[in-house]
Amino acid sequence: MIEVNNVTKIFNRGKANEVTAVKQLSLIIPAQEYVVVVGSNGSGKSTLLNLIAGSTFATSGDIKLDGELVNRSPDYERSRWIARVFQNPLSGTAPDLSILDNFRLAALRTKPKGLSIGTTEAFKKLVQDKIAILGMGLENKVQQTMGTLSGGQRQALTLLMSVMDECRILLLDEPTAALDPRSADLVMRTAEELVKTFKLTAILITHNLKDAFNFGNRIILMGEGQIIKDFSSEEKSNLKQSDLFEWFS
Repeated sequence: MIEVNNVTKIFNRGKANEVTAVKQLSLIIPAQEYVVVVGSNGSGKSTLLNLIAGSTFATSGDIKLDGELVNRSPDYERSRWIARVFQNPLSGTAPDLSILDNFRLAALRTKPKGLSIGTTEAFKKLVQDKIAILGMGLENKVQQTMGTLSGGQRQALTLLMSVMDECRILLLDEPTAALDPRSADLVMRTAEELVKTFKLTAILITHNLKDAFNFGNRIILMGEGQIIKDFSSEEKSNLKQSDLFEWFS
């Protein structure tokens, strides 16, 4: 469960360029819920995700993960709960390492690191079986360096790597913004399947209203650092795609 209690985030406090990115925002996301957050630029979407991830800290208010207060815990400490997929396909992977080595690092993300990461034949088979789900043919190219892959291939693999460890929360930060339509569709379908299979709590930040309509079981509209609309699973199922477009008109 994710609990955001009366959180405010102010950048450049006390200066001429002071900005209140999130304002007295409260939000509860139960375990295994898949929430889609939409809003225009500057609405506070990404700041909210960064606050939950621990890459920035709230000016005031509390954030809890599974009941544990994490206000001053940085992102690397929250990694025992959270995996994150970024907008840029180049983020979140080691481009000079092989696909297999990237998966091994992901599997050790929250575990003590020794001098050797090791990639046994059993682990290689496990990775190949997971990659085969994507239907990209990459399961036979696990020694290929990550940096030689396309953006869509890297993003899809990053999603698979996110569940190699025991994460419970998946944060999707506009994961398809830099992808072509075909790759974007693969990434979104892969994300939804992983959320269901591994019973993850997930938050998707997106500008793509079609994705907001088709994926997730709850939708939140943000504006000026606050939640303007919050539709439950039942309410979302009754929405029309035209309703979403009206919000931005």
